[in-house]
Amino acid sequence: MIETTRLRIHPLTPTQLRLYILADNSLEQTLGLNPTTRTISPELKEALEETILPNVADPKNNYLYGTLWTMIDKSAQKMVGDLCFVGSPDGDGNIEIGYGTYEDSRNKGYMTEAVGAMVEWAARQPEIKAVIADTDKDNTASWGVLEKNNFVRYGETETLFRWRIEVKK
Repeated sequence: MIETTRLRIHPLTPTQLRLYILADNSLEQTLGLNPTTRTISPELKEALEETILPNVADPKNNYLYGTLWTMIDKSAQKMVGDLCFVGSPDGDGNIEIGYGTYEDSRNKGYMTEAVGAMVEWAARQPEIKAVIADTDKDNTASWGVLEKNNFVRYGETETLFRWRIEVKK
């Protein structure tokens, strides 16, 4: 678990991921938290069931690189968003991060705080040299989170900006 001033960032186990998928507040109940209003899109549900959960449950994998990390507002005792690493670091030591804030918790700085803490955590992992991310070009809030955490834009596609922060030389 990672702690910041306002947040506990908790990596979900396979059992907790199964409860997360239900989106019925059973995970919140298990973690001793207040209910949330989070919803899971069909695409996320499919990714969780078909890719994330099998990878996290595989004992050969470091589950911390594939699971969801839930962000918990310590004062409200409530989940406010999620982050994840998209698999293990590649051969060059790059690891991709993804994230999302629940709608009723946006514009409060939670994600900026959480991404900063995850970058610090990644810097302590010997195999990680850089954290990378992609953002939709029109998602100014998402790329604002990265800019505030000193990510540098290093490329783009027709629809995405590519970002990177080196954590080791």
